[in-house]
Amino acid sequence: MSKAKRVTITDIARLAGVSPGAVSFALNGRPGVSEQTRRRILDIAEQHQWEPSSAARALVGARAGVIGFAVNRPADTLGAEAFFTDLIAGAQSALARHRIAMQMVLVSSVEEEVATYRRWRSANQVDGVIVIDPRDDDPRLSVLPELAMPAVVIGSHGSAADEPPSIWLDDGQVAHALFDYLAALGHRSIVYVAGPAEFQHTRLRTEVLQGLASRGVTGEIIATDFSPAAASDAMRGLLSRADRPTAVVFDNDVMAIAGLRVAQEMGVSVPADLSIASFDDSVVAGLVHPSITCITRDTFGLGAEAATFLLEQIDAVERLADRVGGLPQLTVRESTRAPR
Repeated sequence: MSKAKRVTITDIARLAGVSPGAVSFALNGRPGVSEQTRRRILDIAEQHQWEPSSAARALVGARAGVIGFAVNRPADTLGAEAFFTDLIAGAQSALARHRIAMQMVLVSSVEEEVATYRRWRSANQVDGVIVIDPRDDDPRLSVLPELAMPAVVIGSHGSAADEPPSIWLDDGQVAHALFDYLAALGHRSIVYVAGPAEFQHTRLRTEVLQGLASRGVTGEIIATDFSPAAASDAMRGLLSRADRPTAVVFDNDVMAIAGLRVAQEMGVSVPADLSIASFDDSVVAGLVHPSITCITRDTFGLGAEAATFLLEQIDAVERLADRVGGLPQLTVRESTRAPR
């Protein structure tokens, strides 16, 4: 076949010995063809470098073959967070099996994120979206159903019936695993250096820490923007106090490593004088010295599950039921011990 001629669905159907409709189902990841036939069609499409026509995508009801992911995080911190690297890699691994692409954009506010969803929907640029960092009274969760935009939320609890379905992890139980462990070691002054206060997971973790007051634990929360710079500033302030905390817990591994560096800079021994822990794990968290006690989760698997869930929701007529993700586990390392 001449490379100058653009390969069409009809060409692929002829080469595969199936109908154009079967090719459309296979290329869009829809049910209706066997897995063997789907694989044969995808192999032929890849061999001949088939690309969907932009005009065809613009037709009402046509699939874009793309899912959207709008991220409201500082651009200079995003690449450093193992959570996002693993989440995106997991999602891409699941999408690649269906020849579905991901369009990711950085936004600076919830309002900009909502505007992005409206633009994507009006231009038929994406078939659905993955939503992260849900908030209480989150405007995104009411706008998406209004737009008839298929969506899956990665959250801390199940969604309301009129909201997009969630794949959720019990952040309250996760927080108990970490804070209860520190309390059991004997820590009575614990600081949680968190992300933005409006995030649901921040609130749930805060409630668990404050609930330890009945065990004689004083809990303090410092909200930040997730950046290493903010974590460093928070740690310098804490260690400059006359009455220092005995344990500091950070929202992610990059923040925890930044806090560890400040403790070393100020001559505070970890874990002899101060315990440090993180709600996110990474390879680096296990390689620094002392290695950092973390909550370990299969973020790659979570991304793959979320993407698969979204593709199923895109094909479904009704809202699918919420799903529970794998429960993270506490990984104890060198950075925590009983206080002096």
